[in-house]
Amino acid sequence: MLTSEFKKKFDAEANTFSKTLIREDFVLFMKKMDSIENVALIGALLKVKNLEDLKMISLKNEKKDSSDHLTKTPADIQKNADYPGGINALRKEVSDLFYSPGVYSENKLIKTNVAFIVEKDGSISNVRAQGENFTFNRQAEIAMYSVSEKFSPAVVNGKSVRYRFSLPLTMNIDR
Repeated sequence: MLTSEFKKKFDAEANTFSKTLIREDFVLFMKKMDSIENVALIGALLKVKNLEDLKMISLKNEKKDSSDHLTKTPADIQKNADYPGGINALRKEVSDLFYSPGVYSENKLIKTNVAFIVEKDGSISNVRAQGENFTFNRQAEIAMYSVSEKFSPAVVNGKSVRYRFSLPLTMNIDR
């Protein structure tokens, strides 16, 4: 409804400069609305981030064994980290959890690459999305943190190890 109202105002305006101001107002307004709509999800994301930071601090204070490092070469890995049902099941779950109304873009096609760590216990941490659209990146991070299943961890020399995982995402926005 808000989008259609802004569009009516935009279409009714003849002055190009005023149209630009209306578009900027719309983007600013939608960013604020996005923040309001996602308060609970962002709160959960911040809680997870804080727990990760605390875990990192405690790891620095403890002695780490060699399997805590992410520097393993592909030849060292006996089994890669895997999501139950495979990569397509992960993509489907992330897609189902993705809050697409929270993404604002002038482009029809937007992309991001979500990198994260699969921990020894199969949980995920350090989720970071890198792409040109910040709202798409944030929604991708929230969706990734919200997946219900744990991964099966990577294995090196018979031991579970931390594993860096990357998931490219693309969204086509129909207008």
